Amino acid sequence: MDGAVAVVGGGLAGLVAARRIADAGADVTLFERRPEVGGRVRTAETDGFTLDRGFQVLFTSYPAVARELDLDALDLRSFAPGATICRPGSRSVLSDPIRDPARAVESAFNPEIPFSDKLRTLALRYDLSKRDEAEFFAGEDASIREYLDDWGFSETYIRNFVEPFYGGITLDRSLSTSKHVFEYTFRAMSRGNIAVPADGMTAIPEQLAARAEEAGVEIRTGKDVETLDTAPGGRFTLGSGGFGESDGTADGVRLELADGSTVDADAVVVATTPPEARTLTGVESVPTEGVGVVTGWYTLPEGLTFEAGRRILLNAADDSPNVVVPMGEVAPEYAPEDRTLIAATFLGEAAHERDDEALREDTRAALTAWYPERGFEGLETVDVQRVRFAQFAQPPGIHDNLPDPDDPEGPVVLAGDYTEWSSIQGALESGRRASEAALGHL
Repeated sequence: MDGAVAVVGGGLAGLVAARRIADAGADVTLFERRPEVGGRVRTAETDGFTLDRGFQVLFTSYPAVARELDLDALDLRSFAPGATICRPGSRSVLSDPIRDPARAVESAFNPEIPFSDKLRTLALRYDLSKRDEAEFFAGEDASIREYLDDWGFSETYIRNFVEPFYGGITLDRSLSTSKHVFEYTFRAMSRGNIAVPADGMTAIPEQLAARAEEAGVEIRTGKDVETLDTAPGGRFTLGSGGFGESDGTADGVRLELADGSTVDADAVVVATTPPEARTLTGVESVPTEGVGVVTGWYTLPEGLTFEAGRRILLNAADDSPNVVVPMGEVAPEYAPEDRTLIAATFLGEAAHERDDEALREDTRAALTAWYPERGFEGLETVDVQRVRFAQFAQPPGIHDNLPDPDDPEGPVVLAGDYTEWSSIQGALESGRRASEAALGHL
């Protein structure tokens, strides 16, 4: 297929869209303002530690993950199913009896959760397993808390397990997020693993970028697109199928970059952050309210170990930190030899205002209370990451009003999880849908 397509933004959605459009035969160039691709999925190396941009994980059962990624090549490291519910002087495992039968008896007698709630959980799992993919994110909506109340779950179950666990997923411990997110992720966890690549989450966009370049996509990093100008009547369209000016007759788009240069294309895929996408396209339905998270990365002195059974530790007694994650145990490659790596997440606006030492002390105090048999006096801060826009806010009803890929005027298409739902699944799926819409303009 002849035609030139510009993709603005090198996150997961942009990389998938670019590769698919190139596979169809178009001439594709991707512009990313940062020095590297990845968008919100990035990883840094600090003092020999591998630190993802916030606590991020991959749900292996997401349909778009299976379609767009080579999971074997990612060399995944998986968390153990379930989680450990923690409070001062107490730790108790709550696992999936179907996927983790060795912990079935222990989970059945977990004192933090009433037995009736465990039966309801199995009933909920069965109900969601029968649904078709198209049934999710459709129909009446409610908050997660309202949804669980309707199912009859006890306040004990909600407070001790769901609040911290889904606080980690939705960054909203109040459970005011759409029930659709709960249903979809709950089913995903019952079907597959939660994992991270051995080289960090950045391995995901790196794989997508390599595939895009193999398909012929030119990736230009350090290129910031400031404005888009559609051109009815072909004022600067590319009838020749390459980038540059021509005398074509179809509509086109001119991109103006921050360095003052311009690029003309037959179609453009806007795959930037939601606020940037709204600015570039003028589509008011692009959501711009974000939910943030603070992630503290910590280590113990050399030679001191910390094992948690590769499970996320849920704070059932307090919300600071919300969860603690034994990242070095799950993925030993994340830490130098003989060093631990622990991630702690903090939710809410107040967390962004607290200093690094206060966050470290909260983490140390929580671990000491949960593991009174050992000390954490030597807990050291590796890094603290304050991410203001980790997800777009997803209150009940928002998914009915998200933009479609073709909502912008002219041959301009949107690609981003904000056209689906805030997740890796949403980003990858939006890239596929955007590619189809863009190809329709050629």
